[in-house]
Amino acid sequence: MFIGVDLGGTNIRAGLSDKGVITSVNQALLIEKDSVQKTISQLISIIAPLVSPAVKGIGIGVPSVVDVDNGIVFDVVNISSWKRVELKSILEAEFKIPVRINNDVNCFALGEHIYGQGKSFSSLVALALGTGLGAGVIVNNALYCGKNCGAGEIGSLPYLDSNFEFYASSSFFESRFSTSAFQAHEDALGGNADALQVWDEYGHHLGNVLKAVVYTYDPEAIILGGSISKAYNFFEASMKQAMADFLFPETLKKLKIIRSKTPNIALLGAAALVNNV
Repeated sequence: MFIGVDLGGTNIRAGLSDKGVITSVNQALLIEKDSVQKTISQLISIIAPLVSPAVKGIGIGVPSVVDVDNGIVFDVVNISSWKRVELKSILEAEFKIPVRINNDVNCFALGEHIYGQGKSFSSLVALALGTGLGAGVIVNNALYCGKNCGAGEIGSLPYLDSNFEFYASSSFFESRFSTSAFQAHEDALGGNADALQVWDEYGHHLGNVLKAVVYTYDPEAIILGGSISKAYNFFEASMKQAMADFLFPETLKKLKIIRSKTPNIALLGAAALVNNV
């Protein structure tokens, strides 16, 4: 068994992974984020109840770039105190088992490739659509992180008057329409015409993101995850319409665009960081 951890800017989730199934989950709101020591203590308190002699390692996904070899995390999103944290050495000293750390969306991509919708593809890009916009990349059946664990930071690419993340994450709904993606989805489910138009516009922007992904990585599949992907039926048509002018039509014919469906897939992917060493 292995432990997978998803350390977000707001929540910590840790789960016990046994043969591709998460059997137990601990979670909590992250508090006192201005203190490195207190957030690490809270992380340890979430992991500790899952540790037993049967657990062979801990994998952690974090919203930041990572020195993967040494397990050092830098400039964690929404945790201002975490500028440089030697997380691997801290947790290995605490629990006396191997610890591996990577970017959180990379963990999502790895989970999809091993356990989820990406099992049949040797190359894929997994896009997390939520508070931010991030991508994890699988090439030739292996996670591709880049030299500094920064591959897939597609949201930071310039787009219109901002960047892709602004137009393809929750910021789009909050800044442009003074609502949340969740509320826009609820309104669309109720047939609200304004909400349907919002999702139509969102799909247009996301389609442009997907074109950039395909031009850059040419994957067999793109897997959409994150909370916003639940509204897929409301933005699918405009997303695909925005992709229609892609320069290589044969590429689009072969491309698979799939919604993530496997529960706790990011935790499974984090645990797989250790399981697949």
